[in-house]
Amino acid sequence: MKKTTPSPRPLRRSLDAEKQERVDILDQTQLPWRKVWLRLETLADAECAIRIMQVRGAPLIGVTAAYGLALALTRDASDDALNKAVIHLAAARPTAVNLAWALERMRAHLQHLPPDERSAAAWSEADAIAEEDARQNASIGAHGQKLLQNLAAGHPRRPLQLMTHCNAGWLATVERGTALAPVYAAHAAKIPLHVWVSETRPRNQGLLTAWELQQAGIPHTLIADNASGLLILQNRVDAVLVGADRIAANGDVANKIGSCLKALAAARQHTSFYVAAPSTTFDFSLASGADIPIEARDGEELRLISGLAANGKPAHLRQIAEGEAVYNPAFDITPASLVTAIITENGPCPANRAALALHHPDKWSSQTAKTT
Repeated sequence: MKKTTPSPRPLRRSLDAEKQERVDILDQTQLPWRKVWLRLETLADAECAIRIMQVRGAPLIGVTAAYGLALALTRDASDDALNKAVIHLAAARPTAVNLAWALERMRAHLQHLPPDERSAAAWSEADAIAEEDARQNASIGAHGQKLLQNLAAGHPRRPLQLMTHCNAGWLATVERGTALAPVYAAHAAKIPLHVWVSETRPRNQGLLTAWELQQAGIPHTLIADNASGLLILQNRVDAVLVGADRIAANGDVANKIGSCLKALAAARQHTSFYVAAPSTTFDFSLASGADIPIEARDGEELRLISGLAANGKPAHLRQIAEGEAVYNPAFDITPASLVTAIITENGPCPANRAALALHHPDKWSSQTAKTT
C-alpha cells in the first residue's frame, strides 16, 4: 500500500517574536473565498472560534479547546482559572463529544500539578492530543482505502462513485480528515474515483469539501443536498461516507443535519453507508442517539445566505424575513441500523453495542453505558 503524504493542517502552534506561545487557525468562515489565518491569543479567542465555527469538525474542535486551555493557563494557572476555562470552552458547542473529551483529558492531566508547572504541561498535552488525532486519521484512511478498493474491484470499467456530506476532510481535523481520509488514500493509490459533494445547507460546508478536493486534484461534482436521494436511487452512488460528532453506545450517529436522509436512501437501495470517526468520538455513556444533545444554531444562519458581492468581497444576503420563524438544528441522528460500518483507527466495525464493545474495549470499560 502506497504511503500517503500528510495533508495541510488548519491549526498551527509556534512562538512569536517575544517567545510567547501562539496558535493560528485557518478561519473557515472565510473559505472558500479567502484563505485567512487568524491568531488566537486568549481563552475568549478560542471559545469564540469554536462557537462561531471559525474552526469546525469534531476532532479539530477538541484540539482547539485543548490549546485554548493552554492559552488560558499561560495567563493564570490557578485551580479556579483551570476550572472556569474548562466550563467556558465546554459550553461553546454541545454536540461534538471530542470537545468535552479533550477538556477532561487536559483537566485530569493538569489538576494535580502545581500551578507553576501547569502552563508548560498544558502545551505539551495539547500537542500530544493533536498528534494523536493525526495518527488516528491516517489509520482511518488506510482502513477505509481497503473498503473502497474492494468496492472498486466490483466496478472495474468506471470510477468508483462516492458521496459525502458536510466537510470531514483535513479542515475538520488536524490532518487528512475522517470521511475524506479514505478518499485521499484511495486517490494516492491510483484508484479511479469521483465524489458527489453535498453542499450541506445552511452553512454550505460542502463547499469546503469541494475546495479541498479541487486542491488535491480529485474529480468531484458539487450537488444540492436534495439531489442526493435521486442519485442514490439511480444507482449512481457506490458508497456514502460521512463523519460523526458523537456516536452512542448502540451505534447511533450524530452528524451534520441531512446525514440521516442520505442513510435512509442508501438503505433503500442497499448502498453502503460508512461513518468514519476516531474512537474519541464515541460516547459510551449514552445508551442511544436519543440521549445525544442536538445543537440549535442561530436562525440567522438560515435567513441569510453568504457569497461574494459584485465587488468581489464576501457578503451576506437576506433571503428570509427577519421575523420569519425558522428551526435550525445543526445535527441529526442516523440510527445504527442504517450504518454499514463505522471506520475508526482500529478498522471497520459494525454499528451495534456488542461489536463496539469488542472493537474498543478500553473505551468501553472507561465509560459506563446506560441501559436501554
